[in-house]
Amino acid sequence: MEVGHCFLDGSADAVEFCGHESYHNVLAASTYVLQEGDQPTRSGSITLFDVDAEAGRFELIQKVETAGIFDIKWSPGLLPLLAQADADGCVKLYSLPCSGSDSAELGSNCLTEVQGKCISSSMCLCIDWNSHATSVAVGLSDGSVSIVSLDESQLNILQEWKAHDFELWAASFDIQQPMLIYTGSDDCKFSCWDLREDPSQLVFQNTKAHKMGVCCIAKSPHDPNGLLTGSYDEHLRIWDTRLTSRPVSESSICLGGGVWRVKHHPHVPGLVLTACMHNGFALVKFRADQVEVIETYTKHDSLAYGADWQRGNAFVSGKKKRSAIATCSFYDRLLRVWTPQSDNVFE
Repeated sequence: MEVGHCFLDGSADAVEFCGHESYHNVLAASTYVLQEGDQPTRSGSITLFDVDAEAGRFELIQKVETAGIFDIKWSPGLLPLLAQADADGCVKLYSLPCSGSDSAELGSNCLTEVQGKCISSSMCLCIDWNSHATSVAVGLSDGSVSIVSLDESQLNILQEWKAHDFELWAASFDIQQPMLIYTGSDDCKFSCWDLREDPSQLVFQNTKAHKMGVCCIAKSPHDPNGLLTGSYDEHLRIWDTRLTSRPVSESSICLGGGVWRVKHHPHVPGLVLTACMHNGFALVKFRADQVEVIETYTKHDSLAYGADWQRGNAFVSGKKKRSAIATCSFYDRLLRVWTPQSDNVFE
């Protein structure tokens, strides 16, 4: 069921629902626009929406003009912070009003930029928070990864090292062990690093499983040993972090398009949302080494890039709630919010 849709002012590449308890209704969508010429520029924006799937509400709240954005992520911590990785080599943090503040009581859901730092002459391609919301990991276009700490006054680079040979599209903290970070790159390598060493020590590196570049990495919030990778080679791979020489299932599953983004459902173990570039979006269920596509969404006519689940109560009136989903596509600048059709998706 479609809740709503709109066309953004630039190529849409990321969508993120806020996980903060007071702001489960807030959806952020980011864009990237390349202005070609002798001195090309890259501009972008973050647009906020108010979403209530049950009531059919999909309303624009705010638009923030900024540099061209490659990735955004909401903080998992107590504060509603949104982190931005952009083409200018900068990390920016925005905040929503905290519960109990005057602006929150007045119903304001507007972002305010609170911190920003240029961390590299290369482009910032991806960003992820650690589970304590005290630092972010940033993947750079020169193959480096940067760990940036957050304090009250400024952002500080804690570590930076050359992790891969080409663009680093995936940098993901281990949810249960925040001293570990996973990275993936156009060099087809999937790596893990231990942040307790400086520079970070390589824990493992798999160079054989992915036939093309690694686009995304998603540690399971439900299984401390479960992890997924997506690749340009169109495969979603399931991993057990105790055995990283090969995936749990050697080929895992082919989704018919480059697997650009993977999002675990916040409440249902083994249910993931995938953005499959040239083949729309897919809902995938897996258990042990069994994996299957249970629903596809093909109402986008361009590169499927951004995808996320709405957080909030898992049950309504004692029944499992159909989580809303936001998806966006790049060249047609389209953002859609919808709910799955299948009744068995959340079982």
